[in-house]
Amino acid sequence: MTERHQRAALSPSEQATIRELLDADRQRTTARVAILGSDRDEIVKSSALTASDDEHDPEGTSTAFERAHVQALLDQALSHLAELDLAFERLRDGSYGICARCGQRIAIERLMILPATKTCVSCAPGRR
Repeated sequence: MTERHQRAALSPSEQATIRELLDADRQRTTARVAILGSDRDEIVKSSALTASDDEHDPEGTSTAFERAHVQALLDQALSHLAELDLAFERLRDGSYGICARCGQRIAIERLMILPATKTCVSCAPGRR
């Protein structure tokens, strides 16, 4: 473990708390992915049973919007799942809690709220 990682290492109790938060978030996100995937499949299935002429079908544009909206939510959930997996990896390799931009320790309070975060408050997107 590098000096930088030693400086940022979490205590065993913090690690346990973070692991529980990540596990709970992963379970919620996995359930969300399943629901959104099912919703998307239902929309696709129901739209296949109706006319495919969105331009002249009064329901066509709303169906297309609904499908695109559910797909965007599904993509976000899948992206969050990947972020959680990377957070678990950082927790395993000892780099969890270190800002990916500046290399400083991320405040435990921030990690408790956003356990998959990779940046400290100062380096968070939109702060500069």
